[in-house]
Amino acid sequence: MDLGTGLQTVAKREEVLLAPYAMRSCDSRGRKHPQEEHPYRGPFQRDRDRIIHCSAFRRLSGKMQVFTGEHGDYHRTRLTHSHEVTSIARTIGRALRLNEDLIEALALFHDIGHPPYGHSGEDALDDCLRDAGGFSHNRNAITIAEELEKRYPGFPGLNLTHEVLDSQATRVDKQDQALKPLLEAQVVDVADSATYDAHDTDDALKLGLVTLDELAENTLVREILDVVSQNLTNVSDHVRRTVLVRELVDRQVSNVLQFNGPRLQEANFTSATAARTSGFRIQVGSELAEKKLELERFLYARVYRHPELIAVRNQAQDRIRRLFEHFTAHPDTLPDHIQRRIDSHGISRAAGEYIAGMTDRFCDNQYEQVCAGKTGG
Repeated sequence: MDLGTGLQTVAKREEVLLAPYAMRSCDSRGRKHPQEEHPYRGPFQRDRDRIIHCSAFRRLSGKMQVFTGEHGDYHRTRLTHSHEVTSIARTIGRALRLNEDLIEALALFHDIGHPPYGHSGEDALDDCLRDAGGFSHNRNAITIAEELEKRYPGFPGLNLTHEVLDSQATRVDKQDQALKPLLEAQVVDVADSATYDAHDTDDALKLGLVTLDELAENTLVREILDVVSQNLTNVSDHVRRTVLVRELVDRQVSNVLQFNGPRLQEANFTSATAARTSGFRIQVGSELAEKKLELERFLYARVYRHPELIAVRNQAQDRIRRLFEHFTAHPDTLPDHIQRRIDSHGISRAAGEYIAGMTDRFCDNQYEQVCAGKTGG
């Protein structure tokens, strides 16, 4: 395709914008199934587009982040969470002169393998599949990208670059020292953590599971609210909440940049590979890390283990277990494309993958159709 001479190539753009330690498109190891390069989109831009347009990504809009059940429509879904992570990760990546296209693809992709009902759904599926290798949403994302999505006539999957798939693989087992993440992947992990802390705080307040005064027991929240009180008088709790959430994000992002910018400059990595194999880790400073841990422990004890959520969690897990029992006992009720995976992957894995792909509502509907009214319902 002849687009004239006025367009800047991806390579030239990256040469100007990216630091030596950033992952460059021209250094990509390519794709499992060779495809012709695009004239004006780099490989990681194409990965991003493939992820956005795939079925599994769209279904994230129907999967709740934490607060499953009838808690209203304010709280985050997996889709809104993914967009928030992407926004924060791109901000960090741009400031550190990393590859934003790769960061965006990784952030949009990172939660694509989540099952319905948040982490409670993952725990239930992991229990159901304990004799078949367990279940990991991070591993399931790779399965979706390489096998389950059908986008091309000649091969299965999305045919993403090795860099995106390898980066996702580092999330499956973070203790595996042989898998060293690119700096771009590390940025997504940091952004994911910052996003969780901020939006779970926001959702918990909005849903009335905790109060601002209760949250102020935590050092980081108390510091922010003290500043808010000094600068803003006679404001509503709604405004205080929105300022708190905004400051939770800003403080974490600012800390990441202030802490890691000088470290990267001092390390003086000459390539992405050099940075990846050095053991360098993008992280928050130790003082903020302690405050984050305090807040996360509070959220776990007072929000994630809230009696209302525990009741919903137990109901959700029961539904997944009973659906799993039904599909493994009656494989003929599975869709044809899932049945075709039974010979190669076994009935347990095939049924688990089918359930993992469901939205919360579809899972509820399936449960009502095949399980409700039976003994134990």
